[in-house]
Amino acid sequence: MEFPLSRDAGARFEYLAEAGSTNDVLVAHATGADAAAWPDLSVVVTDNQTRGRGRLGRTWLAPTGKSLAISVLLRPVHAGAPLPVDHFGWFPLLAGTAMTRAVREVVDAGLTVGPEPDEGRPVHEVTLKWPNDVLIDGYKVSGILSELLPDARGLVIGTGLNVSLDEHDLPTLTSTSLMLVTGSAPDPDAVLARYLTELRGLTGAFLAAGGDPVRSGLLAAVRDVCGTLGAPVRVQLPGGDDLVGVAIDLDRDGRLIVEDQANGELQAVAAGDVTHLRY
Repeated sequence: MEFPLSRDAGARFEYLAEAGSTNDVLVAHATGADAAAWPDLSVVVTDNQTRGRGRLGRTWLAPTGKSLAISVLLRPVHAGAPLPVDHFGWFPLLAGTAMTRAVREVVDAGLTVGPEPDEGRPVHEVTLKWPNDVLIDGYKVSGILSELLPDARGLVIGTGLNVSLDEHDLPTLTSTSLMLVTGSAPDPDAVLARYLTELRGLTGAFLAAGGDPVRSGLLAAVRDVCGTLGAPVRVQLPGGDDLVGVAIDLDRDGRLIVEDQANGELQAVAAGDVTHLRY
């Protein structure tokens, strides 16, 4: 696959016919003897990832040729110096926002095909589930896993995207694909190029503001696409406890603010497995 649009959107672009994990490949490039040849916004992509992984040790598998595994290298710099690592928590949300926008564009385009695009066609909701899943109508189409480089001067953002899986290919009952939603298989290059373009724009604004999520507009952008806000949720916290309540906002650190249904107190959640509840 040539990916001409995506090659123009990244600083360096490498497509692999097969990879165990694109994150592992890109981390090795970014930290190896040839690291200088892998600049900020370098990209490694495959449609056949054999050892993909997600958050909390989960595996991520998909049939060959029906999904994309995308890894992007970020070496964030502001005013000539590396961005402090305490700002890095925003990058998974930034990437999720970029992918949500890209998926929305694909879904909207799929709904405008034909002489009468609106007649009888469903309206689909594309949102970001905090902190790292993109959902269409509540079904997962994309997930994100970020990994810090060993020197803490950069990170690799890995993204899996279900492109043309049919109902028999889906890894879980809560998954979907772009093809299942739109009715036709989208051009993987066009989807990837849109994601990379959105990622580059959001990252550029964030770094220009010195990693300030408010001045850069990033906090507002995440709030705009985050379907978790306003929803009743159950958060499985890292220690094993459950927090049940309503997600009401994000703070300046990107943490999810949840109003505990047990006592009405506000709790800031930095990490956890979130389930949207339906009553």
